[in-house]
Order: sequence, then C-alpha cells, then structure tokens
Amino acid sequence: MPPSTSPVGGLPLIAHVLYRLDYGGLENGVVNLLNNLPYGDFRHTIICLVDYTEFRSRIVRPDVTVHALHKPPGHSLATHVRMYRLLRELRPSIVHSRNLAALECQAVAALAGVPVRIHSEHGRDADDVDGTNWKYLTVRRAIRPFVHHYIALSKDLENYLRDRIGVSEARLSQIYNGVDTTRFRPAGSVRELPGAPEGFVSDDSILIGTVGRMDAVKDPVNLADAFGRLAQMIPEARSRLRLIMVGDGAERPAVEACLARHGLSGQAWLPGARDDVPTLLRALDVFVLPSLSEGISNTILEAMACGIPVVATAVGGNPELVAEGETGALVPRADSAAMACALLDYVRQPAVRKAHGRRALQVIQAQFGLPVMVSRYARIYHDLLRARGYDMPGTPAADISADL
Repeated sequence: MPPSTSPVGGLPLIAHVLYRLDYGGLENGVVNLLNNLPYGDFRHTIICLVDYTEFRSRIVRPDVTVHALHKPPGHSLATHVRMYRLLRELRPSIVHSRNLAALECQAVAALAGVPVRIHSEHGRDADDVDGTNWKYLTVRRAIRPFVHHYIALSKDLENYLRDRIGVSEARLSQIYNGVDTTRFRPAGSVRELPGAPEGFVSDDSILIGTVGRMDAVKDPVNLADAFGRLAQMIPEARSRLRLIMVGDGAERPAVEACLARHGLSGQAWLPGARDDVPTLLRALDVFVLPSLSEGISNTILEAMACGIPVVATAVGGNPELVAEGETGALVPRADSAAMACALLDYVRQPAVRKAHGRRALQVIQAQFGLPVMVSRYARIYHDLLRARGYDMPGTPAADISADL
C-alpha cells in the first residue's frame, strides 16, 4: 500500500515531462494548467528532455521547479539514465508526459516505481500529419502497457488513440484546452499594435494575422502565399491589407521570400515571439491558422475569446472549434487559393466578420473556459491517486482502479 501522501514535501508531486519548455501551444496549455490548479492539492515539477527558455517566467506560482536533461539529438540512453535518477530523487506520485517526444519516459517512470503514469496527446508533427507513420505507431503501441491513463486534447486524437493505438475507453479521457478570458478578451475602442512599424496601420486597415511557431507543420508559407493571392484578387483594397505573423522559427526566411515575391513585404509585420499576444490578437480583423496538422489549437481559442473570426485548415481538432459559416471558415490544408477566397469573403463583408466574431466569443464563454479544463485535470489526478491508495479528498472512483 502506498503512503497517504507524497513522501517528500507533504503533497503529492506531479512531474510534467515535456520535450522543451518554450513558446508554443502545448507549453502554453501546461503553464495555464499549473498556474490555475489549486495550491493545496499537489506540488509540481517540469522535466524538460532538452532545455527551457525564458518562457519559464510565464509560470507565476513559486512552488514549481524546472529541470533540464539536455538530451542530444536522436536516441540517448544517457538521457534515460538521467531521467531515472531524477525520478528516484524526486519521487513523484504522478508522471504526466506530453506528445510522442516525451512518451518513452513512461517506461523509465515505470522502472523508477512512479505510482501513476499519464500521457497526453496534443497534436502531431510535420512528418506524421495523419498519424500513419509505422515507426511512431509501433512506439506508441509498445509504450502503451506502461501508461495508466491517456488524455487526448481533441476528439480526433481520442479516436486515434482508441482505434489505432488500442487504448481502451476506460483508460482514455478527452479534455479541451481552456482559455483565460481575463487575458484574452475583445478589444476596446482603440486598436493597439505596440512595436509595429511607423505608419503600419491606419483606421481603415484590414489586419489579418496568426500566432505560432514558424515550423513546417504550421505551414506559415501557405498563409503568406494566401495573403499575396488575396491582394491580387482585390486590387481596390490591396493598400489596406496588412498581415501580422507572430512567432519565429526555421520557416521564417521562406515566409519573407514569399512576401517579397508578391511585393508585400512592406504590408507584413513579423515581430517574432512576443509576450503581449492578447493585445496583438485584439487588433486583428481575422485570425488564420494554416497548419498541416493540429491537436486543439490554443491560438484559435484565444482569437475566438477576443471576438475574432477564424479561418483555419480543416485538420485535427480545428473542425471541433471552428463552426463553418458561424464562427469562421475551414479550408483544405496546403491550399493557399482556398484560404485566399475565405479571407476575401471577410474582407468584403465586414458585417459578417463582426457577427462571426461575436458568435466566437459566445462559444468560448459557454464551452471553453479555463476553470472547466482545470477541474477536469484535477479530477483525473485525484481519481488516479485515490485508486492507488492515496488519501485524497472527494469520493473514490472505482471505475479507474481496475485499470491500474
């Protein structure tokens, strides 16, 4: 029988394992969760397989420690050994890993004797946008016996884990990301773009924008090309069009080259990673997510919370968030012509644009509040620990105990 509480520090410790703690939707979701879980229930630590950046400062609670294992590229037995030793030292009650890059730590956690092991799937990478890569399928199936419970961020990923990986319904939960509506809210009467180039926007400018890493899986070049096509389709409004792409990454040079080919470099602003994303989102007229693959996009939810309509590719969990013709538009992935046509509709119909933005805000308020997300994670943590004999508050959940 395990102890009634974690043997170190009084409260059960949850070790959240990530590939890297940096700007990104997955990482932002983890930080939102940690900042909002009740202080008196758990302690938390983050273990980064590679490293962490100044993004760590987004964690506002003082009781979260962060560790970096500095994993080199490729497979690394030495990193597994360091993980094992760290887990034996920390003695967490739960290890909660995220995405394929951190999945192998579940076997190490089992070897280290961690009582409860949870894995979340947030989305897929550019080299496996449909989840069909045989090597990745093999790894996920091989690690499955070491994982007590899975969390999928979308119905699409839930179906994938059940149907392709073989995870039973009893070991699987689906939880949407939540939005901090105190930070992400509609704009006031003045449009703010701090740091924008002098004269970049005027009162009649139409601002189209996105937020995300400039990685291949996010396909930012597709948005740049769609913006160029849009400018060709509406010459009477070309001078009013503006594009804002917040984020940085390996695809940035290709994005800049695409904008230059269209003669639109001066009408686009690429400010890199920013800490004032809510302010920048509120300035937009339309938000765009051009990804090749997605789990549940934080940035879609954040844009909707700001009362902005969304044009997104119809991949992953995007159709679960964007209601076609109601809160936005869905287009095929890697199809800049279709994306340009969807943007054209919003440029030419400002009343529709505003109506869809208002409806997007209503959806967020009704379904995607941060407290709902936090309470569902807390319940899973509590239930799984009670099933292992921990003295946790609330009613035991007998339906989970059989799976541990």
